[in-house]
Amino acid sequence: MTAIQEWRGQRLGLPRDGAGAVAGFGRRAVAIFIDWMPCWAVAFWLTENPAWSAIALFALVRAVSTAAFGRSPGQAVAGVRVAMLDGRRPSFTAAVVRTVLICLALIPPAIYNADGRGLHDRAAGTVVLRVR
Repeated sequence: MTAIQEWRGQRLGLPRDGAGAVAGFGRRAVAIFIDWMPCWAVAFWLTENPAWSAIALFALVRAVSTAAFGRSPGQAVAGVRVAMLDGRRPSFTAAVVRTVLICLALIPPAIYNADGRGLHDRAAGTVVLRVR
């Protein structure tokens, strides 16, 4: 029989609050918004097809920055980071898997489990943690 969790991430050995705890929906939504708006603005002003150009630019920024730094610019502002379940920075493959699934109409991030991990995080073996 499985014990009921008292907080998101308890089953993963993560703290309830503070740095290292699973990031909430609000911080994650703020991070996506902060990453999306400049991509949309650049695509709108510089390309003939702003919708697809914005998605492509967003995907590039998200995947590369997540693989290189463990977080995107928006995630840095929102005070969160992406980590593998063992705490390491995500591999390039994990970053790309997460990003592709996020770009699929934002449905994967909206479907999450008791640990606060969306479909994209479960597919990539990652979790989004608070840094402050």
